[in-house]
Amino acid sequence: MGPPRQVDRANPVEALAGTVERVTFHSPETGFCVLKVQARGKRDLVPVIGHAPAIGAGEWITATGVWISDRTHGLQFKAETLKATPPTGAAGIEKYLASGHMRGIGPAMAKRIVAVFGENTFEIIEAEPDRLKEVTGIGPWRAAKIVAGWAEQKAVREIMIFLHAHGVGTARAVRIFKTYGHQAIQVMTEDPYRLARDIRGIGFRTADAIAMRLGMQRDAPPRLRAGVSFALQTAMDEGHCALPAERLTVLAQKLLEVEPQLIRAAIAEELRRGEEVIADTIGDEPCVFLKGLHAAERGIAERLIARAAGSAPWPQIDMEKARPWVEQKTGKVLSPSQVEAVRVMLASKLSVITGGPGVGKTSTLDTVLRILIAKGVRVLLAAPTGRAAKRMTEQTQLEAKTIHRLLEIDPKRGGFSRNEENPLDCDLLVIDETSMVDVPLMNALLKAVPERSGLLLVGDVDQLPSVGPGQVLADVIASGRILVARLTEVFRQAAESRIVVNAHRINAGKMPQPAGAGEQTDFYLIEIAEPEEGVAKLIEVVTRRIPKRFGFDPVRDVQVLTPMNRGVLGARNLNHELQAVLNPNPPAMVERFGWKFAPGDRVMETQNDYDREVFNGDLGAVLRIDDDEGALVVEFDGREVVYPYGELDTLVPAYATTIHKSQGSEYPAVVIPIATQHWTMLARNLLYTGVTRGKRLVVLIGQRKAIGMAVRGGAAKRRYTKLREWLSIPVVEHQRR
Repeated sequence: MGPPRQVDRANPVEALAGTVERVTFHSPETGFCVLKVQARGKRDLVPVIGHAPAIGAGEWITATGVWISDRTHGLQFKAETLKATPPTGAAGIEKYLASGHMRGIGPAMAKRIVAVFGENTFEIIEAEPDRLKEVTGIGPWRAAKIVAGWAEQKAVREIMIFLHAHGVGTARAVRIFKTYGHQAIQVMTEDPYRLARDIRGIGFRTADAIAMRLGMQRDAPPRLRAGVSFALQTAMDEGHCALPAERLTVLAQKLLEVEPQLIRAAIAEELRRGEEVIADTIGDEPCVFLKGLHAAERGIAERLIARAAGSAPWPQIDMEKARPWVEQKTGKVLSPSQVEAVRVMLASKLSVITGGPGVGKTSTLDTVLRILIAKGVRVLLAAPTGRAAKRMTEQTQLEAKTIHRLLEIDPKRGGFSRNEENPLDCDLLVIDETSMVDVPLMNALLKAVPERSGLLLVGDVDQLPSVGPGQVLADVIASGRILVARLTEVFRQAAESRIVVNAHRINAGKMPQPAGAGEQTDFYLIEIAEPEEGVAKLIEVVTRRIPKRFGFDPVRDVQVLTPMNRGVLGARNLNHELQAVLNPNPPAMVERFGWKFAPGDRVMETQNDYDREVFNGDLGAVLRIDDDEGALVVEFDGREVVYPYGELDTLVPAYATTIHKSQGSEYPAVVIPIATQHWTMLARNLLYTGVTRGKRLVVLIGQRKAIGMAVRGGAAKRRYTKLREWLSIPVVEHQRR
């Protein structure tokens, strides 16, 4: 139950028992809870504050503690110990089942089950589950789901109690159970550091806290090796494929708090074992690589070099004849730089086209595709995200898929169905938004492209690099090994857009130019003195000024993009503020994992969920709350996706999101708050990426100093990758290695 709470000894310690009527607040991380309890011997509901690993309405609690008088909330019972057990009475059982604890049961279904079985409900579920089919609406499938949910609840509760007993928060108990099943406690006892490796959302410090409670010594070799491994994993999460050995030592020392020589010895031992890491150099600097990433970068380089040396699989095309034909088809005259770019791409088995907004990248690609398709070339198109693929389809009038769908993700076996043994069927593969593609995904993609096929990489190299490890597009271009068509000339029509002009100004290290007084344009800069002032200004702009002046719907058309999650102008706070204004009185609501979800809410998936086929960054809208199922139904691009209440931890409101999460997307209107409190994130490519997400309107709301910091910030922090170096090595040298 965690350490005893400090209580006011001026008041006598008392015992309290009763039924939880409502869970006003519960933090799964700390266990802290605020409850409304129908206590035995008390007429009115009693506010109880305390700590419990898991708590639900309908449960019976026994507690010891003291009565305190709170200036704001009045008389409360402050529990020193708090124990919760599943309820025994019919009303409590119904409340418990309806609280969302069990999959497949919402309030309506709970009422029907308890009407049939009353106080014997739990015994029936456990001992005679076939009898559940006596309840209207429960067939074999639903009955099996309820029984599984009951077994899972018992196991999860045991895990929660185990975690809480070792001073650790319990938010990830469900995921721990799903990963290890009924062996969860055994796994955590034998090797708690597995949690940091296997469970999303559990870091080294959580696993280390459990290990320490179980008697692990600070300088024990398993702890040191786990710390080194996790430090390197943290670097990967920041985009690195490797770290210099000394930087890794410093990072691991912050985690482990032991002498550097012990960490150096642990690194040497990890390298000697060769299971997870490998030593190599970047330039002349000795580095430690995650083994899989080292192999992936090298594999990417070898496949690109081999493809670049080959001939295009289509016949040679006479550009002098093709040009007038395609210009007549598209109704657009190609500029000299576009003609040269088209010539390069038509003559190459592997090429890259890059450029910023307004330089004709889309029309150049359209030209290439029209010419090749007319010659009978079979083309496949893909992009890293659903929104980018959808935009590619709209621009080319050809079907584009996400890379994951193109490669046919196989969630059961892991990995992709398309690979060297089962390659894609095409003569040319075109990848858009390539700056977003990380090393593992590019490695998988190149394995699946047939040897005979051409490959065309399209992207803006000046945007943010991938969220995952590596900087594939930047390294490919910088290597000089691959033919690159770089478009730089801004078309006259595009130059009339202040969004386009200011994006190029930011990229060149110049401050954006705001609109003149009274001028109607597509780019505005609203200056603020302090971040707190910016919140009210932003809400006014999103909810009133933009809809009134431009006619945009504030929920469907306006996207707030912010540099980071934290702070008053961060995504978390802005989502709470905007949700309260834009969806104020929903017909129903469910609260889970610190967020409220209601029909009409704009939401985003934050992880790759292969089972539901929803991926990191996908935007959706809450359609309804299904009380029977205890689930939220969300629409993603016309497809309904079901999220049980217990699995809402990867879904977040998306009225505001980070600029990183917006990569590959475009929105009719974008509002970007920029404050000096974001200083750790203020890089030129971050602001450039944010501004280029807006199609018809961009509004910057920020401190001039902060905008200047971003513009002058130059490139973001260096990423340690070896791909550029691998690409620069002669083929003979590759073969020797």
